[in-house]
Amino acid sequence: MRTKEGPVAAVEGLRERIVAAATELLEESGREAVTTRAVAARAGVQAPAIYRLFGDKEGLLHAVADEGLGAYLSEKEAQGHVEDPVDDLRAGWDLHVDFGLAHPALYSLMYADPGTAPPASPALTAAEEHLTRRIRRLAAAGRLRVGERLATDLVHASGRGTVLTVLAEGRRDDELLTRFARGTRRRGHDRSPRLREPSGPGRGGARAPCRARQGHWVVDGGASASWGEWLARISD
Repeated sequence: MRTKEGPVAAVEGLRERIVAAATELLEESGREAVTTRAVAARAGVQAPAIYRLFGDKEGLLHAVADEGLGAYLSEKEAQGHVEDPVDDLRAGWDLHVDFGLAHPALYSLMYADPGTAPPASPALTAAEEHLTRRIRRLAAAGRLRVGERLATDLVHASGRGTVLTVLAEGRRDDELLTRFARGTRRRGHDRSPRLREPSGPGRGGARAPCRARQGHWVVDGGASASWGEWLARISD
């Protein structure tokens, strides 16, 4: 008795081939190159097969973006965890930025245009859970003084904003990345007013070991500080 494994596998293989062809065109020449005709030619299929599997071009782009999220997630899973939760968060942020700069067209499809970002999917949910777990580790270590949800949103916005800003410049700006990822080094003679955490329940009125100068956050003590350390120490 024949099973459905053969036909199902064939359809899945066809789907993967079409998504791979669309991804190649996207990364080679940008979103405008991802036309139904070009994808069909690259994948060696007829255009109706694309409509049958994905509905329309936007459905295909959703699938490409979701596949990109899956590749990003695989890199996250392979990365593992760093013992120190701040270093672990920094490593995750660096991976996010490196992935975006290595795949600019794919990253822009995933994050720059809400209209083409994939709808809720297992890959998207898993990627968000990775960040949530890193933030939760900070909280469990007592190094997070903002709410976990706010911290998660800040880190996500920081990574996405950094990548999209660099991509908009059309070149990799290592100085910009350094400012985002490592903060700015405090000069010994800088006597800018220090920020204080507001007094209140759970805060104790302790002084925050960070200051604002010309729009940048710097850490006392003259050491270069990561944005993760700033996030881990500042109060809400």
